[in-house]
Amino acid sequence: MSLPILLVGCASTPENQAQPPQAVAPSGRRPPAVNYALSLQGAPYRYGKESPEEGFDCSGFVRHVYRRHGIVLPRTTRQMAAALPPISKHAVQSGDLVFFNTDGNAFSHVGIYIDDSQFIHAPSERTGSVIVSNLKNHYWKKHFTGVRRPSLNRAAN
Repeated sequence: MSLPILLVGCASTPENQAQPPQAVAPSGRRPPAVNYALSLQGAPYRYGKESPEEGFDCSGFVRHVYRRHGIVLPRTTRQMAAALPPISKHAVQSGDLVFFNTDGNAFSHVGIYIDDSQFIHAPSERTGSVIVSNLKNHYWKKHFTGVRRPSLNRAAN
């Protein structure tokens, strides 16, 4: 008997590697979850993981950051998108989740919006770590699929 395999990682292709990752310092204006996420820049990418010690895939990174701040999110990117209310891309705020279609599925990659079109995420084994990227980058702009907003009264297991 064969068992089905649940894929929980991200299959994103990061932006052009000629562009260096953007460094963004924590700020008192941002939600604490965003500042914590920024403190994890450089943590290793590891498929299926969700801790600073072992590393992160995209949804594991987001789940870890929000769990530390009292918000329990589902484990997979697709489940997060289904559980959280959609927000217009024009109303995006620091701390919102930004979603991308990187493998033919509408919600196959997720990151945390910082501000000024920047977001932090664990993109892939190719980049190797948690990085900050820009939504205006051609790759991310082309693959963007939506925004969701985590909140205490909308948290899901």
